[in-house]
Amino acid sequence: MASDHPTPASKQQQPGTIAFKLIIYEQENFQGRCHELTGPCNNLQEAGVEKVGSILVQCGPWVGYEQANCKGEQFVFEKGEYPRWDSWTNSRCSDSIFAFRPIKVDSQEHKIVLYENPSFAGKKIEIIDDDVPSFHAHGYQEKVCSVRVQSGTWVGYQYPGYRGYQYLFEKGEYKENSEFGAQLPQIQSVRRIRDMQWHQRGAFHSSN
Repeated sequence: MASDHPTPASKQQQPGTIAFKLIIYEQENFQGRCHELTGPCNNLQEAGVEKVGSILVQCGPWVGYEQANCKGEQFVFEKGEYPRWDSWTNSRCSDSIFAFRPIKVDSQEHKIVLYENPSFAGKKIEIIDDDVPSFHAHGYQEKVCSVRVQSGTWVGYQYPGYRGYQYLFEKGEYKENSEFGAQLPQIQSVRRIRDMQWHQRGAFHSSN
C-alpha cells in the first residue's frame, strides 16, 4: 500500500463507505512514502512501513501503540493533521509507533467512574458528559487504580492539562491499572473521544 507520491491515489467511494482512514508518512510534514490504513494493523513494519514521521487522519479516531501487537505506550489520534511526533505526544518517552487500530465511538452519552483502589474500591470520581482537565481542581487528589466506563469512549492522561502518558478507555471495566496499560496508578485529567457535532453541557460529580 506504499506510494512514492506525496498523497496516495484515492479511489472513488460512495459517501459513508469508509468509516476509518489514516495515512502514515515516513517523514515529517507529510513527506516521503505514504501508507494508507482503513483497519487495524498489528505490525507496521511487516506491512512495509519503515518509520512513522507524520500522520493524517481523514476518518477516525484511532489509537497507535509504541510496540507491535498493540502494546506499550498509547497515542490517541482524532481527525486532523499530525506533522511530527511531538504533535501526538508530550510524554517525551518514545517517538515510535508500530501498531494502529480504529477506535469505535458508538455513544453520544459519556459516563466514567475512576476509583482510588483496585476492584472499584475507595474514593471515586464520577464524570458525566464532560471533559476534566484537572482532577485536583475538583477536589480529587487520589491515585486511580481501577476504572468503570459505563458509556462513551475516553482518554485519560497522567498529568493535568491532558499531558503525559495517554490511556484509552472503552466501554467496560478495568479492575487494576495494568489493565489499561498504566505502570503507575496516576491519572489526573480525562476527556471524551466523540463526534465533534455533539457539544452537550457537562455535569461533574465527586464523591467518597
